[in-house]
This record gives sequence, C-alpha cells and structure tokens, in this order.
Amino acid sequence: MDKLWLIIKREYLNKVRNKTFIVMTFVSPLIFVGVVLLIGWLTSINSDTARKIAILDQTDGDFISLFESSDRNEYIKLDGISKEAAVAASKQADYYGLILMESRDGALTDLSFYSDDSPSKDFLESIEDKINDKATSQSLEDVGISPSLILERKIDKEIQVQNFSGEKTSKMSGWIKIATGGAAGYLLMMFIIIYGNMVMRSVIEEKTSRIIEIIVSSVKPIYLMIGKITGTSLAGITQFIIWVIVGFILLTIGTTFFGVEAFTNPANADVMAQAQDMTKMELVINDIAQLPILKLLICFFIYFMGGYFLYASIYTAIGAAVDNETDTQQFMLPVIVPLMLAIYVGFFSVMDNPHGTVAVVFSYIPLTSPIVMLMRIPFGDIAWWEIASSMLLLYVSIIGVAMLAAKIYRIGILMYGKKTNWKELYKWLRY
Repeated sequence: MDKLWLIIKREYLNKVRNKTFIVMTFVSPLIFVGVVLLIGWLTSINSDTARKIAILDQTDGDFISLFESSDRNEYIKLDGISKEAAVAASKQADYYGLILMESRDGALTDLSFYSDDSPSKDFLESIEDKINDKATSQSLEDVGISPSLILERKIDKEIQVQNFSGEKTSKMSGWIKIATGGAAGYLLMMFIIIYGNMVMRSVIEEKTSRIIEIIVSSVKPIYLMIGKITGTSLAGITQFIIWVIVGFILLTIGTTFFGVEAFTNPANADVMAQAQDMTKMELVINDIAQLPILKLLICFFIYFMGGYFLYASIYTAIGAAVDNETDTQQFMLPVIVPLMLAIYVGFFSVMDNPHGTVAVVFSYIPLTSPIVMLMRIPFGDIAWWEIASSMLLLYVSIIGVAMLAAKIYRIGILMYGKKTNWKELYKWLRY
C-alpha cells in the first residue's frame, strides 16, 4: 500500500510540475474569457451601425407608419416605383433588406422580405405581427366590425404552470433544467476524454521510453495502473479548481471593464422590448433557485470519479496495448460511442421524458449512467435510492473493468514492436 501512495504522489507531482500542464492551467481560462470578451466587444461594435431597411408599400393601408427608426434599424420609405426597381435600388444602395407589401385592389396580398443576409426568426416574426395586426383591423372595418370591440372582448389567458404543491414555474422551466443537466453531462464527458487521454499518453510515454521495465520490477502492475489513474485524476481536479477560480476572477474583471451591456445582443432591438414584457423574470429566477444544485454538485463529483475511473481503466489498457498514439485509433470506438450515445439520449430522451423507460435504463448502464443521470437530476422527483443504485452499479463495474484492464496492462506494457489487434487482446484476457 505504501508503494501505491508513492505512485499516486509521483504521478500527481509529475503532472502538476509539467510545463505544459502549468501553462494550460493558467492559459486556458485566459483564452476562454478572452473569447467571451472578444465576442461581447465585437457585438457592441456591430451594434453601433444602424441597419438600413427599405420599405415599399403598394397597398392603401399605410403600413409604413408602423415602422419607426431606432438606433439599430433605420427604415427608408420608397414611393412610386415597381417591385423590380425597389429590389434593384435596395441592392445597389447596400441596404440590409427590403420589406415589400404587394396588393390587389388596394388590399394586402403578399408580404416579402428581400435580403442577402440571414435575418433572425424573431426579426421576421416582428414584421409579420405588425403588418398582420393592422391588416386584420382594416379587414374588420371594411365589413363594419369594430376592431376595438373585438380587442375588448378578446380573451387572452396565459397558462399558469404549477406543480402539485402549488408552486408556480415559468414556461422556460424545462429548458432551464435541460440546459443545467446538459451542461453538467457535457462537462463530465469532456473531462473523461481529456484526462483519460492524459492517462493513455502517460502510459505510452513510459512504455516507449522503457522506464516501465524498471518500475514493474519493484511494484505490481495493478498497483501501478491504479496509482497512475488516481494521480492523474487528482491532477485533473486540481486543474479544474484553478480553472474555475481564475476564470471567475477574469470574467468578473472583464465584465466590469467592458460593461455588462456589451454582452447583450441588440440585433433584434424591435423584439427585445416585447420579450421583456412577456418574460416573467421572477418565475425564471425562482425556477433557477429551485434547481437541486447541492444534489447536482454532489452527484457530479461522485459520477465524475466513477466515470473517470471506469473509462480511465479502458484508456490505460489501450495505452499499454500499443506503441504509439496512432495505433490507438482502432481501439477508441468502445470509448467514444457510449459517451456520444449518453449525450444524445440525454438531450433527446431526457428532455422529452426524464422518467421514461429509455432515460431510466440508460441512467443505470455504467458506461452511460454518469452523463444521463446528471441530466435527469435537475428535473427532480428522482429518489435517492435510484441514484444510489446507479452509483453502486457504476462502482461495481469499475472493479470488473479494472481487473480486465489490469490483465491487458500487465502483458501489454512489456510488449514492443508488435501490432496489437482485438484478437490479441482477447488472448491476453485469458492468461
């Protein structure tokens, strides 16, 4: 056991003292925060220039009065020209777009927007809503119906979403939960891939440098494998904690320097005011506050350790079976497919029905449970015994996978100059 702790200490110190590790630990948050600040800065620069939008109204409805120029959008009225001339003039003047209202007998028949850019769905819907509302009012007036009377009599009830305890939630509650669970699941997947590859490369380096022959002369291969996985996991946790702290500090400084408004998207200024009126911020904040954050954090750590040790055992076996990273590609399919499958199941099945058969089954399968269960937890109503059972299956499977990986590791680390295939690995498992 003393030798195991020495191996863990050696692996941990080798990782954290490595120049590449140190550089990436502090440079990665700088890159991430720099990209965020750059996007915010470019967005603020882009918003300084108003988009020029031409309008040609061929109806008798005076729809142009619905569009008022703002800091973001400048509307230009075109009169007395044909559709073809308006399109050509707008393109020649390099306008952002052209709103065209065509008519028959003075009534609106077609509504078109010409642009070489790709306008957002919200922007187009805001144009449709303005024109359709006014056209409907005019149509009602033509048949002697007062639009104001219809508005007075119109019943416009917004559905109230509540749980059976009477607590109100917003319509965005489901999206908030899937975004939280999805972020946790995707983050876990990335950590498994990053640090699993780190273990695999470490095994390949020691094998190719022949230093492994000296090490196994004084320690059992199983202890060496466990120590390598544990030491790398501790280094990864250390790196992640530093990323969170440094990233938070840099993001706080950056947002203070640039201003929070730099990170708002003004591309649809006409829609933003409407959206702010419709959004129930209190309910959204309440939904966020009701998320089981503590349970999610605890489970994230437990599933991270379990998922990492499970996949790291496989990565270690692959590293021991080959002589270079190029040869690892043929063995990576069993590692990547379960992780990708877990992400797809999480986003499609969990989002649709977090307590459905598919979501529940995959939250118990050890290769997918760390990701799928983390994506289910924000939806609540998952008993602790379900989570405990999933964790138990995960950690029991670690023992089995580690034993199989140890057999491959024991033989593979001393094998040189021979291309290993799946048939060869099967023979090693039988020794």
